[in-house]
Amino acid sequence: MNRIELLNCPMDVASMGETVQRIDDAVAVNHFTQHVVINVAKIVNMQKDPQLAASVRECDIINIDGMGVVLGARILGHDVPERVAGIDLFHELLRMSARKGYSVYLLGAHDDVVSEAARRVKTLYPDLKLAGYHHGYFWDDEQAMVNKVRASGAQLLFVAITSPKKENFINRWREQLGVSFVMGVGGTFDVVAGKVKRAPIWMQKSGLEWLFRVIQEPRRMWKRYLVTNSKFAWMLLNEKLKQLLQKSQT
Repeated sequence: MNRIELLNCPMDVASMGETVQRIDDAVAVNHFTQHVVINVAKIVNMQKDPQLAASVRECDIINIDGMGVVLGARILGHDVPERVAGIDLFHELLRMSARKGYSVYLLGAHDDVVSEAARRVKTLYPDLKLAGYHHGYFWDDEQAMVNKVRASGAQLLFVAITSPKKENFINRWREQLGVSFVMGVGGTFDVVAGKVKRAPIWMQKSGLEWLFRVIQEPRRMWKRYLVTNSKFAWMLLNEKLKQLLQKSQT
């Protein structure tokens, strides 16, 4: 697993298999591992949000999720073979946990969503040890929520809360959660619970998953992707021009 730096954001070049193996090794010996996935929006937001940037940099594993980041890294000369999508890694880790007997906790989303997600993952992975689940609206008493996770005995914690709340929450409480592995999974519970559809495979592989989300929720998503994608493209262009300038001067 090789760590690179792209637009002031560290990230690990790793396959899905390498990522799962490293997490499995860490959980097996109870070695705490903080995980995050990086996409275009997160890189853009890190430029103006020092707390988010610090929370990302604290992570032990920083996977490249968005195809935009994969393509951007390649344009800047990095050898990135594939992306490790957060929702796919979530399922791989549930499969691993069911096989190895690891216990998991689901935290986040609305109460009806997380309860349905919990029901469905138990159906998908009958041998999975589900230590518990809770909705993501606990901000009036974060300590109580952290205590509940610790008391559950969970080894893996998945946090489905919007960015940057989830990254900052995880980083703030990492020492007290009592788990071996913690990962932010964004809107994954909504997909698992059947509330939101995921893009077709061909759109995922083509880097058009963002377009599918815009089509599903045009009012909420069009401005977000227009702004962040445009900023990312501009940042990428500037970085590429710097590389070309440096090359011409050597």
